[in-house]
Amino acid sequence: MPEVLPALNNLYNRQLASILPSPIRVIDAKFSKIPGMLKLTLGEPDFAVPEHIKAATKAAVDNDDSHYAVAWGHTSLREAIADYLAERFDAKYNPETEVVVTVGASEAIYATFNGLLNHGDKIAIPTPTFPMYEAIADAMGAQVVGINTAPDFVLTPEKLEATIAANPDLKAILFNYPSNPTGVTYSDAQVHAIAEIIKANNLLVISDEIYAELVYDAPHTSIASILPEQTILISGLSKSHAMTGYRIGYVAGPAALMTHVGKMHQFLVTTAPGPMMAAAEEALRNGRQDAVDMRDIYKVRRDLIAGGLAELGFVSAQPGGAFYLFVKIPTWLEQDDTKFIYDVAEKVNLGIVPGSIFGAGGEGFVRLSYAASTEDLTEAIARMKQYVELKQAEL
Repeated sequence: MPEVLPALNNLYNRQLASILPSPIRVIDAKFSKIPGMLKLTLGEPDFAVPEHIKAATKAAVDNDDSHYAVAWGHTSLREAIADYLAERFDAKYNPETEVVVTVGASEAIYATFNGLLNHGDKIAIPTPTFPMYEAIADAMGAQVVGINTAPDFVLTPEKLEATIAANPDLKAILFNYPSNPTGVTYSDAQVHAIAEIIKANNLLVISDEIYAELVYDAPHTSIASILPEQTILISGLSKSHAMTGYRIGYVAGPAALMTHVGKMHQFLVTTAPGPMMAAAEEALRNGRQDAVDMRDIYKVRRDLIAGGLAELGFVSAQPGGAFYLFVKIPTWLEQDDTKFIYDVAEKVNLGIVPGSIFGAGGEGFVRLSYAASTEDLTEAIARMKQYVELKQAEL
């Protein structure tokens, strides 16, 4: 194995060096080494990709779709994305100039941040939130202005206005809903109220709506349908169609902004892979019901795990979307959420994630993913009950 030349030991990106690896992945990797561990750590659907989508992928391979695609993605897929967004969320885009196909929503976020923000620019991010947003901002030298949304985990107009008043040089806001990690989403009235403030202050809104198909109690309102001239919409097929490994996401927004996002995307990956784009097109054109079927199953699972944990004293904000439960640790148990999750893992072989890794407001909470089978979720409740009983016996 090669040893680095000593003179190169200090050759690295100082900005990146201060950023830790994904804490969710670090915890999941540790738990994966423990025999018999039941993990509810990662936000990954347990469903298989629907057969007709697999068939479209295979057909693309058989038809030798193995060459460079247009940088922004196959035209037919961008047309399918534009049609889908218009029909489902009343968000209208020109597929030629306003839609870019990316390698997952993660690349979409990176390309958007780096294409539109500069070193030192301020971006507001409501917390608790997915850690990647802040990590990308930190890596590029943007300044994150956190907005603690606890205890109800909703960004209110009052909190947003206070943040803008304290940061008059704010350039953008990251809006993720339904939310990872809380599952909280926004009503039509709430989205309009937030949009009104954003519009009045000429802010860019980067709206990550990757879980838009997984909304259980009311229709999803995209802020892109209200503020198209100020919104960059990010989404993809990973969560709605269980296509995490296919790595197809997309970005949509005004052409003047998308020019820069598309340029950064091209420098990062050149283009998304052809067969995966064929799969995404099939999902959007002929797989709308697949997403509905999965959503209905997730709702049953949500009610199962939320009800079971509530009986044990673990209270959560009502998750109106996504597939996460963000629960408060009962006050009589260990309140350091990191110590708590490792104790649970040791005592009953149940893997969950500490809320503090999602930023301010997450302390004392834990996140569970219910993208797991009914059997696994039932077993998870049983294991948490066992843990509670063990702790009660120690009192």
